[in-house]
Amino acid sequence: MKQILILNGPNLNLLGVREQGIYGNQSFESYFQELKSRYDSLDLTYFQSNSEGQIIDKIHEVGFSYDGIILNAGAYTHTSIAIADAIAGINTAVIEVHISNVHNRESFRQHSYLSKNCKGIIVGFGLDGYRLAIESFLK
Repeated sequence: MKQILILNGPNLNLLGVREQGIYGNQSFESYFQELKSRYDSLDLTYFQSNSEGQIIDKIHEVGFSYDGIILNAGAYTHTSIAIADAIAGINTAVIEVHISNVHNRESFRQHSYLSKNCKGIIVGFGLDGYRLAIESFLK
């Protein structure tokens, strides 16, 4: 059974209530239950933290044993060399996901420190980006 971690960064615990025009009105927890039902042959796990260090610790924890990591690092995407280094230091492939199209937003959101160390990037498809990332790990 493939093990895939979905790892969300800061403020993504507020999905469904924050900036619904950008992020939608569904909580991630309810969406995650839909993913678990749809992909019941996978061992899907979910972790969210507003702390950069906890995100790095989780990457280190699973980065040598899981089959994939789907990472939405939120604002840390644009600031964290440390998370980029954590991704570079592991064996597990990482797919970077963003709910909104970051290239249609503020200029500072258009640069990712993480992308160069990721297998791929999915942006602008809403929560469905996570499903697309799972599908890429199944191929």
